[in-house]
Amino acid sequence: MAFDPPSYETGAPPNLPPELDLPILAIRNTVIFPVLAFPINVGRDKSLEAVERALAGDKLLGIVAQQDAKNEDPDTSELYLTGTVVKILKSVKMPGNKLNVIIQGLSRIKVERWTATSPTLNAHVRVFPEPQDTTPELESLMATMRELAQKIIDLSPHIPAEASYLVRSIENPGSLADIVASNLSIGVEEKQELLDTFDTRERMTKVIALLNKEIQVLELSNKIQTEVKGEMDKAQREYFLREQLKAIQKELGETDDRQEEFEELKKGIKKARMPKDVEKVAFKELKRMSRMSPGAAEYTVSRTYLDWLIELPWAVQTEDVMDVNEAARILDEDHYGLEKVKQRILEYLAVRKLKKDMKGPILCLVGPPGVGKTSLAKSVARALGRKMQRVSLGGVRDEAEIRGHRRTYIGSLPGKIIKSIKKSGTNNPVFVLDEIDKLGMDYRGDPSSALLEVLDPEQNDTFMDHYLDVPFDLSKVLFIATANLSDPIPGPLRDRMEVLEIPGYTMEEKLKIARNYLLPEAIDEHGLEKDRIDFPDEALKFLVTSYTREAGVRNLKRELSAVARWVAKEVASGKLSGPITMTPEKIEEIRGPVHFFAEVAERTAVPGVATGLAWTAAGGDILFIEATKMRGKGGIQLSGSLGDVMKESVGVARSYIRAAAVDLGIDPDAFENTDIHVHVPSGAIPKDGPSAGVTMLTAMVSLLTGLCVHHEVAMTGEATLRGAVLPVGGIKEKVLAAHRAGIRTVLLPERNKKDIVEVPKEIRDEMTFHFCSRMEEVLEHALGHDALAARKSMMQAEIARRAAKSDGAGESPSPAAGEAHA
Repeated sequence: MAFDPPSYETGAPPNLPPELDLPILAIRNTVIFPVLAFPINVGRDKSLEAVERALAGDKLLGIVAQQDAKNEDPDTSELYLTGTVVKILKSVKMPGNKLNVIIQGLSRIKVERWTATSPTLNAHVRVFPEPQDTTPELESLMATMRELAQKIIDLSPHIPAEASYLVRSIENPGSLADIVASNLSIGVEEKQELLDTFDTRERMTKVIALLNKEIQVLELSNKIQTEVKGEMDKAQREYFLREQLKAIQKELGETDDRQEEFEELKKGIKKARMPKDVEKVAFKELKRMSRMSPGAAEYTVSRTYLDWLIELPWAVQTEDVMDVNEAARILDEDHYGLEKVKQRILEYLAVRKLKKDMKGPILCLVGPPGVGKTSLAKSVARALGRKMQRVSLGGVRDEAEIRGHRRTYIGSLPGKIIKSIKKSGTNNPVFVLDEIDKLGMDYRGDPSSALLEVLDPEQNDTFMDHYLDVPFDLSKVLFIATANLSDPIPGPLRDRMEVLEIPGYTMEEKLKIARNYLLPEAIDEHGLEKDRIDFPDEALKFLVTSYTREAGVRNLKRELSAVARWVAKEVASGKLSGPITMTPEKIEEIRGPVHFFAEVAERTAVPGVATGLAWTAAGGDILFIEATKMRGKGGIQLSGSLGDVMKESVGVARSYIRAAAVDLGIDPDAFENTDIHVHVPSGAIPKDGPSAGVTMLTAMVSLLTGLCVHHEVAMTGEATLRGAVLPVGGIKEKVLAAHRAGIRTVLLPERNKKDIVEVPKEIRDEMTFHFCSRMEEVLEHALGHDALAARKSMMQAEIARRAAKSDGAGESPSPAAGEAHA
């Protein structure tokens, strides 16, 4: 019930004739009683015409309710016949050709006949004025009605205080019943029934029954509010409304929607086919949740937890493609080379075909950037017919990123492993752990330690995420980790993985990759026709050698894309209509000056410069060692951002040279009055490691003997004080780097001879390898046997001459003896 205070007071009983001809206005969604004045909005054409006719006459208007509120133009059969005659007190024009009309209800009317239906409704009506006399029974009913109305006002804080005064001030029984009826929260049909009730006593009895019904609703509503307020969270209006709905449904005996929710969760748990112990935990959590209030914070936590348990693929897995030949075809189609990795994948597939319950291997692909580690993992997923999920571990420092947060924390969720398993929708995806060598650690924990359980085939069948707190079987997952370096990976974690080294590509491999994969892809991505660019081998090789220096093909892909963009611009601008053939000159015109030069011959054309081989995260590279001398006191100076090990290598080389100076053709006295400066170019890049020891010693011998190192010779190895050459790592990458730089002779430690097998055969056939166990062998190959022998003979002769001169000076006669002899 919603009492509105009157805009105008009711006047004396209207003096109306018993019958009238009136313009009729059809009204929607309400019923007008012959009581207080209030405004209505008029917008329909017929309604506007009716108001205009009333204003032009005696301002009397008949109002009847229409049965269907959705009908914009009802006919007379769709209107109620009982209505109200009103007087228009005021009319105000509104925007949009509308009127705001204030009307005063006067009396009930009943349509006797319709006199017009167009352009507006007009009817002959009979007037039923409200009786003014009263009886003791009506007085009693009025008192009851006032009491019930006052009770509603007291129970409803939103009803204004003026309503109580209005109810007390009405003395006419019929008017009081109409005022109360007009403010009841009932439908149009019920209000129309009250309007149709002409007998005052009967009408008052019906209104009192409706008042009692509304009081019951209000009392129940207040009871609900009292019960709910004690449990209501201060920020949750929605919670309050739900509790109201719950209490109403309880009173009405209706079913609770929560029961349906619990039934759905129960079905979901059974449908998920969880392990028995996990299912037991899920049902326990569901039972706990059923005892909670939906507005409680824990309710949402439990619901989210159950959703995670239900949506995880406990028993869903994809069928592996068991055709080994088809898998080999897909791997070859996506990647050129990488035979060792492909062979390992095919071995796994073959064993999986023979042994269905085999646990997934844990592979770690280690290699420089751009060699295709991540894309190879995608190809593996395609070859096996599995879904793939990738997680980047670069910069991950929090253990909870892997294992999730416990549910005691607000907003907690599972870790990356479980999230990705859920996203894949199967329990046997190919799972790529990208950049595993770049994991960090801080005060929040060590993610690499959390991965120990994930990557251990003996433990990962019961992987325990902190959020789920139940075991999940990861043994069917094929984990493939990728890394640029294996050294930063903690030992225990590296021990759990099968490390597969992916070296850099040779020139021939790069040319084939560019022609078969990168160039077609670049042409297609830039909207060019297949035969628009003709790239001869000469031009492709020029692009590879002059604009890229890398172990992989990432920069080569960028350069080919740049060429394709240039061609696309020329085609789009209309400057190029047919195919274009690339030449070295054209590439230089498109890409600008050459970035890299084969400068080995120029750099080693003077004594004191030797070419070494280094291993980096981007693959192998050549390294120049420069040495120069100046007058001084036997000091040595180092530069080039050298680490401690490289500095010690210089000291070892200097000591060895001094000890074997004569055999090397070096003046032993040169160290007393000569300072030596050893420099490794690219000074901004830190360098360290023992493998440059042989190169440093060779550069210093070249400087002190004046003999140049052959420009086609590069070397690597660790030198000792006794002149032994010790083995080093990264042989394959270093040999490939030498080949890329145009070097065809490489000096390697004797004990690295076994590592040459890993170098591709076409590279081995083009190069010459000398395996040395002593520094004397290295120097003979680098400086030339004959030149060293000649230098050695010359120095021995010089040493003998100095000794003879020193002996002669010691045997000359003294002047006194000469004089006595004379």
